[in-house]
Amino acid sequence: MNVHHLELFYYVARHGGIMLAVRNIPYGIQQPAVSSQIAQLEEFLGVTLFQRRPFALTPEGEKLYQFIQPFFSNLDKIANEFQGGQARHIRIGASTIILRDHVPRLLQWVQKKFPGLKVSLREGYPTHLEELLQKEEIDLAITLIEKQSAPGIHSLALLELPLVLLAETGSAVTSAEQLWKRDKIDERLICLPPGTPLCKNFQQKLVELGVDWFPSIEASSVDLIETYVANGLGIGVSVAIPKKALPPNVRALPLRGFPPVVVGAMWRGRLTSLMQAFLEEMKLSAQRLT
Repeated sequence: MNVHHLELFYYVARHGGIMLAVRNIPYGIQQPAVSSQIAQLEEFLGVTLFQRRPFALTPEGEKLYQFIQPFFSNLDKIANEFQGGQARHIRIGASTIILRDHVPRLLQWVQKKFPGLKVSLREGYPTHLEELLQKEEIDLAITLIEKQSAPGIHSLALLELPLVLLAETGSAVTSAEQLWKRDKIDERLICLPPGTPLCKNFQQKLVELGVDWFPSIEASSVDLIETYVANGLGIGVSVAIPKKALPPNVRALPLRGFPPVVVGAMWRGRLTSLMQAFLEEMKLSAQRLT
């Protein structure tokens, strides 16, 4: 039996499909190659290991996965023991802004303590990153967090950010209060997806004000919101990020009385020494920003 084929099947079974497995296999391999080698494994065994659409392990696939899972899932653990008990690989999920403007500085510091550090980066908005944590596809998420985390998820608050509206500099709207006085707001609203803390805080306050204004454009990042506002496509809901400049033709309008959002870190299970090092440096970075 080809052990490499078994390894590929382990990732497919663990992540629920070939496409998701390819994203999480720690070396480069294309989807057709995985499909081909899994087919060879099934041909060798004379059984079908899983249904493709929707994905589901067959009884034979479940039996094989239970047999190989302890071995492949513990490979990282034994490698860490040989490396002195310190993991050298971390998978970080965050927004574009955090990955671009803040994570590089964190890495510069942490890699001094952990030589040979390997890092995998994933972009996403808060609800998406939480899903990746639940699926164990990332180790640490740096994102907007809520007061109550999902079961099994730990969180650490780092920084509070006030909500703002973003408008083109040439817009007739010069304050949020102008909008609240209208019978109907005609400008398109650009916001993160509805389940995110930013969008929920904004809409909850609008309910208190008796204002109806719902997103016309959903963006996956604050960067995208700024870009769409700069192109005259509407007014955006964002956050005031310390030391971050807005595009030249975009201005921020304060949202007085709106609850802020909290940027923090989320993780599952026990903190490794590597994750703890990242958290400590994130705390220091948050203090420097404020």
